[in-house]
Amino acid sequence: MMKKKRKKSNWIVGALLIYTTLVAFYFLVFVERQNTMEEYLTIGFSYLIILILWFVLRRKEKYAQEREKEMGNPDKK
Repeated sequence: MMKKKRKKSNWIVGALLIYTTLVAFYFLVFVERQNTMEEYLTIGFSYLIILILWFVLRRKEKYAQEREKEMGNPDKK
């Protein structure tokens, strides 16, 4: 039975999502000042950047797997 490999893209993005959510929660709830649109936009763009990073890392892992597969079968083109 083959052990399923954990993808680095999922770990990195998961950690960033947890961190961003905790920081956003802290600043929106516990800091005693009025929340502005700028804060909400910053949080939204942070999540957007994390999503783009996830797509880029997945594509990078896919290309690495294709290269490994090609190097394992040098006779196929």
